[in-house]
Amino acid sequence: LLGSSMFGLCMWLRMDPGFQEWVEFLEIYEFYIGIYILLAASIFIIIITFIGCGVALMEHILGLYIYAGLQLLSYVLGLVGTALLLDYSTYDSKIQPLIRRSMTSLINNYHDERATYILQLIQESIGCCGADGPMDYITLRKPLPTECRNTVTGNAFFYGCVEEISWFLEGRSGWLAGLSLALCMLH
Repeated sequence: LLGSSMFGLCMWLRMDPGFQEWVEFLEIYEFYIGIYILLAASIFIIIITFIGCGVALMEHILGLYIYAGLQLLSYVLGLVGTALLLDYSTYDSKIQPLIRRSMTSLINNYHDERATYILQLIQESIGCCGADGPMDYITLRKPLPTECRNTVTGNAFFYGCVEEISWFLEGRSGWLAGLSLALCMLH
């Protein structure tokens, strides 16, 4: 049952069209590495559950040893997948330099229509400005766009998009990481 829940969460994170669009815009495909491993682990857990039931029913000794080995393998897969997922989705993780690189590239190419659209979409929907804050635009000698400002007060958003997107990814991946670690604990 928990393996099926983990499979569902993995599929939701991977197939959510809005989230998938953000990953494509920012070119942070590394986020999916941990999800793929946990997806494989969840399928593996579902399969070995049935194998374990069959082996226990037939009381096959060698099969029980194989089942114990498969449980150990699923434990390792769960830990590795969770470690990679958290390594590419939390604050101060390996995903932040990738987001920073993408945001800086988008700001440098602000004259391009696609880059402008992506920056507007990200900065308006999250409420952030630049990669690390509004100073990015000043450092790169670019005008501060209106989507970098609060519509009520007119002040520039304090936080950069790197931090805001990292917090967003952390919130999304936290549920999957918690479920995966709970499954590892039960193995």
